[in-house]
Amino acid sequence: MRDRHASHSARRAREFEAFVAGAAGRLLHAATLLTAEAPDANPRARRLLALSLAHTYAGWDRLHGEDPYDRARQYLATRFAREIWHRYGVLGRARRRPAGPLGGLAPHERLILVLRLYEGVAEEQASALLGLPVDRVRTICDRATATVLHPQPAPDRPVATATAAPAAADASAAAAADTATADTAALAETTAAATGKTKTANAKAATP
Repeated sequence: MRDRHASHSARRAREFEAFVAGAAGRLLHAATLLTAEAPDANPRARRLLALSLAHTYAGWDRLHGEDPYDRARQYLATRFAREIWHRYGVLGRARRRPAGPLGGLAPHERLILVLRLYEGVAEEQASALLGLPVDRVRTICDRATATVLHPQPAPDRPVATATAAPAAADASAAAAADTATADTAALAETTAAATGKTKTANAKAATP
């Protein structure tokens, strides 16, 4: 009996390790988009990932054929939703703008945009997961999409009168800006493609 239990535990550990090796990177990227942190400074995203993986491992034997990635993503999204509820209130509006590539969006807009466009979750699934009407999910996603495709121009920075920052700090800031720009461009491209497909599908449906 003990040997059978040990064998089962070892097999579960191997299966979970294989899952983490294949899925952790994508889950971390999704979490970083949610928290709007810089990719190289994302403690909140890493905490979300750790909690999501721990939850998935705890329920590994109860998956019964369910995709473990779907389970991990579901926990990641609902955990983030609870955190923004407690931190910012029902609308999830941040008190300050984060520095990440999706920092111009409210937290709940980031959540729905990441689920719908980065993860490809259907409107109905996102609606059921977050407890929101489908129309509400669509409206928020459309608004977030428009913001990503047509971001507001950044305010002019005041002319510095003090000594310039060290060169290393400038280089680090430039690298972070390049990373954020690349992520924003990639997501904007995905957003534009998804929007185009939706318009084409709607036009075909409207044709007699």
